[in-house]
Amino acid sequence: MKRLNQNMTPLFTALKEYHSKNVIPFDVPGHKHGVGLSEFRDFVGSRVLEIDVNSMKCLDNLCNPIGVIKDAQELAADAYWADHAYFIVNGTTAAVQAMIMSACEPGDKIIIPRNAHKSATSAIILSGAIPVYIQPEINEELGIAMGVSVEEVERAIGKHPDAKAIFLINPTYYGVASDLASIVKIAHRNGISVLVDEAHGAHMNFHEDIPDSAMKVGADMAAVSMHKTGGSLTQSSILLLRDGIIDHNHVKTTINLTQSTSASYLLMSSLDVARKQLATKGEEILDNILNLTREARKKINEIEGLYAFSKELIGTSGVYDFDETKLGVNVRKIGLTGYEVYDILRDEYNIQIELADMYNILAIVSIGDTKKSLDALVDALADIAKKYKRDEEIKLKKSILQNPDLIVSPRDAYYSSKRVVPLDEAVGEISGESIMVYPPGIPLVVPGERITKDMVEYVKILKEEECQLQGTQDPYVDYINVLGSA
Repeated sequence: MKRLNQNMTPLFTALKEYHSKNVIPFDVPGHKHGVGLSEFRDFVGSRVLEIDVNSMKCLDNLCNPIGVIKDAQELAADAYWADHAYFIVNGTTAAVQAMIMSACEPGDKIIIPRNAHKSATSAIILSGAIPVYIQPEINEELGIAMGVSVEEVERAIGKHPDAKAIFLINPTYYGVASDLASIVKIAHRNGISVLVDEAHGAHMNFHEDIPDSAMKVGADMAAVSMHKTGGSLTQSSILLLRDGIIDHNHVKTTINLTQSTSASYLLMSSLDVARKQLATKGEEILDNILNLTREARKKINEIEGLYAFSKELIGTSGVYDFDETKLGVNVRKIGLTGYEVYDILRDEYNIQIELADMYNILAIVSIGDTKKSLDALVDALADIAKKYKRDEEIKLKKSILQNPDLIVSPRDAYYSSKRVVPLDEAVGEISGESIMVYPPGIPLVVPGERITKDMVEYVKILKEEECQLQGTQDPYVDYINVLGSA
């Protein structure tokens, strides 16, 4: 197959040409190139607002691209070894929703790991699909979920041969990759489509030392958060499709059910440029990032009580491969929770990391990082381990990962009558809403599941740690909606 010229940026080039013409705008947006929003313009710069424009002939239209957006999407598909690519401006949440809604009709079964992101739960509600949960492998020492095993997938397919799709994560938030290639082969032998949440894998197609991407191993669809590790602006994403089981015209129609008709050209053009950069310079950029991350890991592992885990996990339960750009650090042996280290880094060292859990912190290392930024993190961790270390290491009281009973489909639960009860009194009830820590956005309970004592106790632990909990109508998660009339 002839490869496209990845140095081209058709959408970004067209946007620059439009800007050079100084068009007098009588269309939306109402700020009219920033004139009507001077305070904001003066802070962010006039050019940002001058290119915040609406769909027009020369700039194409995301709902039905036939011009420069179409060309930019074709370049993205080529860069990621896909047959089709769709720009998404509602975040990867919208990409995951479109992916599942394209593959599943109401009542269809979808095999899905219990540590999937909340966007998958919302997609199941929207599509009416029935989740068949599988458990990822657990590393008890680190206290986190790893990937799903091939054997677990085979068991699930054996029990549910009528499943329409399987949903996988590549990689997990902490960088763990499952044996995706083997799982794809098994699924396809059984006529099951493979959908991949590749939110943290925008860079995975561009360096041989990084795990294989979903498209490379033959998955049917993948939702790629280009803004997370690829360099585009926040909220911009790409949905990838391989021809075969799922029709590309149906995917386009499904995307247009939920995607904005006023697509941001700032977001879309950033996708165009970020794709070009990865496709033409990705290997060089990632070489540098991997070297920086490896050096940082080595230094962190020399600090007593800290463990920056990496490729040595490969071959352990649920770990087929590992993405070294995810810098996870286990802090339990210095007697601090990850949440405590997260707060100390932010409040005392002016360092913002991605997330924390009871045992670990996670720093995302991407194309914008430098030796200076990583050295600052390493130095801060060394200082924290010295100043704040406690004698007793942290021991997890309750596991975040449950294997709950799904009593009612998430969609039926969402639309059912509900009543509000105190969280302490919710044990045994069927949940009418989700509870999750954000980030990472993995639900502890989803609509339709029976609430257990372990769930409630774990939520209390998280509240004591002042974690950011989401999903319930009550912002403080003292109460929860359960099924049944008031």
